[in-house]
Amino acid sequence: MANYGKAWTHNFYKRRLAPVGSHEGGKTPFGLHDMAGNVWEWVADWYDAKYYARSPEDNPPGPSSGSVKVLRGGSWSFVAAFMRAASRLRFPPRHRDADIGLRCARDAGPQG
Repeated sequence: MANYGKAWTHNFYKRRLAPVGSHEGGKTPFGLHDMAGNVWEWVADWYDAKYYARSPEDNPPGPSSGSVKVLRGGSWSFVAAFMRAASRLRFPPRHRDADIGLRCARDAGPQG
């Protein structure tokens, strides 16, 4: 389950960010919440439209520089087709909007 705009309707302005964990069906087997929907999340990668054609298959790090950064995961303001962790947008790093955020994360360490 993801927090997303089910349709572009006249009451679109009423939709908004949901508290983390509001959609229990949206929790992954690893216990991560809201990996799709709610807000687009900034990631560390710079955007390059041709990068994936020549990148490593596992966890590609993205180009080392660029002018726009990648956002992933869809948001409350987009329709269901964008509710995938693989969905991408790109914007300059200074771009801000009501449906953009970030996820604080750290390595799990040797214990998992």
